[in-house]
Formats: sequence, structure tokens, C-alpha cells
Amino acid sequence: MAEQSTQSPPSVHSETFTRMVSRADRYGILENPDGFGKRTGDCGDTIEMYLSIRGNQVQMITFQVDGCSNTVACGNAVSILMEGRTVEDCWQLTPDNVVDYLETLPPDHYHCAELAVGAFYKALTNYNRLQNEAWKKNYPGKK
Repeated sequence: MAEQSTQSPPSVHSETFTRMVSRADRYGILENPDGFGKRTGDCGDTIEMYLSIRGNQVQMITFQVDGCSNTVACGNAVSILMEGRTVEDCWQLTPDNVVDYLETLPPDHYHCAELAVGAFYKALTNYNRLQNEAWKKNYPGKK
């Protein structure tokens, strides 16, 4: 008679990836953000990123996703990796950093990391522009 294994099968995803898929504290719209960025990929996924920045340091990043759980994981990874850093340091983030952090993002979903980082870059660009045009920040449609 064959022995039955009592061990569960190995997880397809890392613990970090699983945490990033289910983390909800950064999911949502940030009222009056200091920076906003939005990207839509060829796959149809859309991610919006909202930044809170004080003293040239990223305090909080929130996001919304209309897409798959891989894009959600990437959005959360961006927030974990970049909160607390200076705006200048944030420009160093790459999709590879997000993939490395998540450990098990499927290779065919690398574009999700590109989407999240791209939306983050757009939010940083928006922040920089608003610093030069501070009067526009409180006007609807000028983000």
C-alpha cells in the first residue's frame, strides 16, 4: 500500500506575492493627492496611483486597479518599496525591482510590473509639474 503524503503541495506564489495580492490598506483613492498617474496596458488592465508627498519625501502611495491580481500585487509592491523615499530616489524604481520583490510574479505578467511603475512615474511627473504650477492643484481637471 502506498503512503499518502500529509504535506500540502508547494505554493505557486511566494509569501510576499500572496501578501501583496491581499493587502488592502493602500487600495483606493487618495483625496487631494500631490501626484496622480494612470496607465492602461495592452492587456486592458488599468492602474491609477495617488501620491502624498511632504518635504520632498513620499509619505503614502495609494492605487486602484481595474485588472488582474498580478497588477494589484505590483501596485502594493510599489507602495512598499517607495514610501519613505525622496522624490529623487523614486526615479530609480524599475519593473525588475518590483518583480524581484514579489519573487514569483509569472513571467507572462511582467507587463503588470511595467504598468505599476509607469503609473508611478506618471504620478511623480504630475507632482513635479504641480510644484511648478502650484496654483493648478486645487482646480478640477488639472491633474
